[in-house]
Amino acid sequence: MLSQRTRYSIRALQHLARHYGEGPIQLADIAAAQNIPAKFLTVILSELSRAGLVATRRGRDGGYWLALAPIDIRYGDIFRLTDGALALVPCASRYAHQPCKNCLPEDECELRRIMLKVRDETAAILDRLTLADKFEDVSTDALA
Repeated sequence: MLSQRTRYSIRALQHLARHYGEGPIQLADIAAAQNIPAKFLTVILSELSRAGLVATRRGRDGGYWLALAPIDIRYGDIFRLTDGALALVPCASRYAHQPCKNCLPEDECELRRIMLKVRDETAAILDRLTLADKFEDVSTDALA
């Protein structure tokens, strides 16, 4: 399940991608267009700025814009930055691995093997998609 932070981050970045090259976008404009609470958006954009995805300028003519071209920002990187891991269970995580509580030893767990495959397939898709991609057709065939 995606966290609200990840959903808001993606929507804010998509908004900035649609306006790439147009100059700074005011926080209030992003918040209104994407239906994101302004206080939460401030925190999210600050985190995205520290991660090097968003640039900012203060002042009357300030705002936010993508620090990288939309084609250089992959959805996998956004997910990892905001949620930490793509795996559905901790024992299948590549970067935040932890043994599952109340489970079988990892080398005996069939569920873990399935979740490793799901993680790898999910990562392959998300690491292939960028903010520059358009999704008019949301069928699974369009993402393959």
